[in-house]
Amino acid sequence: MDIEFLRKYCLKKKEVSESTPFDQDTLVFKVAGKMFCLFSISTFEFVNLKCDPEEAEEMRAAYLGIEPGYHMSKAHWNSVRLNSDVTDEHLLSMVDKSYALIVASFSKKKRLEKGL
Repeated sequence: MDIEFLRKYCLKKKEVSESTPFDQDTLVFKVAGKMFCLFSISTFEFVNLKCDPEEAEEMRAAYLGIEPGYHMSKAHWNSVRLNSDVTDEHLLSMVDKSYALIVASFSKKKRLEKGL
């Protein structure tokens, strides 16, 4: 997975913004102000993604490259190691699910206002 490809993939989604709120190295993607994806710009070794707690455990058991979220809530975030047993297609699917989880957490009114 290429850093620029993942960056563009995230930015194509509705209401997504990117920023470096923690430090100059951690690139964070938010949908309508809530994080769904983040990674290190300099090392780009893993990607942190929001996930359903039950699904998170299943993925950790199934893949060596998926671990509890680094510096995140271990129940709700996974770290996905790049160049591991997780394919690029599966990683992109996880990005989609992370985005969808955040969108689903918004009220119906906010989803309608934002066109989500």
